[in-house]
Amino acid sequence: MRFLDLLTMSVNNLRRRKLRTALTVLGVIIGVASVVIMVSLGIGLNALMLEQYASYGDMTTVTVYSNSYYGGSDSENPEAEFLTDEVIKQFERLDHVESVSPMLSTYVIMKQGAYETNVSITGVSREYLEKIPLAEGQVPEGDEMKLIYGNMIIQRFRNSKTGAGYWDTGELADIDYMNKPMFVIFDVNAYYQSQGGGENQTKPPKKYMINAAGVVEGGITDYNNYCYSVYTDVESLKTMLKQIFKKNPIPDQPTNKKGKPYPYFIYEQAIVFVDDMANVTDVQQTLIDMGYQADSQMQWIEQSQQTYDMIQLVLGGIGAISLFVAAIGIANTMMMSIYERTKEIGVIKVLGCDMGNIRNMFLIESGFIGFMGGVIGLIISFTVSYIMNNYLGIGQIMMGVEGDISRIPLWLAASAIGFAILVGMVAGFFPSLRAMKLSPLAAIRNE
Repeated sequence: MRFLDLLTMSVNNLRRRKLRTALTVLGVIIGVASVVIMVSLGIGLNALMLEQYASYGDMTTVTVYSNSYYGGSDSENPEAEFLTDEVIKQFERLDHVESVSPMLSTYVIMKQGAYETNVSITGVSREYLEKIPLAEGQVPEGDEMKLIYGNMIIQRFRNSKTGAGYWDTGELADIDYMNKPMFVIFDVNAYYQSQGGGENQTKPPKKYMINAAGVVEGGITDYNNYCYSVYTDVESLKTMLKQIFKKNPIPDQPTNKKGKPYPYFIYEQAIVFVDDMANVTDVQQTLIDMGYQADSQMQWIEQSQQTYDMIQLVLGGIGAISLFVAAIGIANTMMMSIYERTKEIGVIKVLGCDMGNIRNMFLIESGFIGFMGGVIGLIISFTVSYIMNNYLGIGQIMMGVEGDISRIPLWLAASAIGFAILVGMVAGFFPSLRAMKLSPLAAIRNE
């Protein structure tokens, strides 16, 4: 018997018992919808977690520190642990490392018009600068020192005459980054000594006019990894510091036991860019083995991932219970169908039909029930998911970030329908075996 004939017979048999079929399909619908929605919530929670971590910074980076920079090393030769240009080159030669950016910070005073602020300028590599999202401007080119301002830095400017700032008045400083140069004082100690008065008063240090290269994307309240920092190219910053301080100790740079500056720059930290998230942990461990402190978001992500995998398993298990109950309903429907069609089965056997056709007929019926329930359950799942994502704001409530809390990828939709068909056929397998074992003569005599 052809498959199309078996399918037609199976559909007609289901249509003759519309109410029973509808109730059985309803059980599958509830089961499939429960599984899909529960699993989609697990996927959504995991995705929101990753997006939340991504908002804090690149997930393929490792931040390297040196205890020696802060004077916390127990080593007999702390200079060997300094992060220098030579060490940066060693990092760049490690497997899976795409690039390395040193981070050199210096504390300065910035002035424009009546406003000023104390802030750190951080020198980074060009590769690092290119990863910063800019609302206006572009990455500085050439040797001239230019600044990229974080989008929330403007909150820190205060009126130099009144001392009032944004947090006092609620009004932002009248600062124009792109069209007016910023006056920057690098020798902060000399500046405060010049303001003190009396016999110890010194000559005010020189102010340097520095133009802006760009402003970080975002409003004054939009937090991101770059919002509170001022960046520049590390090489131009080193050139500027050498020009200003010459052979004198540079502020924030370590000195030797005699208080003399080292003949090279020492970085407080470095950012290592890894080629793939999967390799971040290995690179981090390599850096730790080299004697440095190394942190990355992957160590927190892996811990969170285990938690969310467990949540997803529990949610999927809850939904699977509903599908298991639906499978019992399908088995019951098939068994009742056998009792009602005993004589029909007997006639088919007497006519010499292959036993496999009888089994296939019941398997197709149960599989078709699973298919109908799977499709309708999937439609309901998409509907519920759309409502949760667009009208209930559950993602904001549970995770504190905006985004879809329920996500149904293509593989989940296809798996749901396939699994519903499989559950239906498994539930109908034993009833089909019973139908195959019926005695033809006993079945024909049955009323």
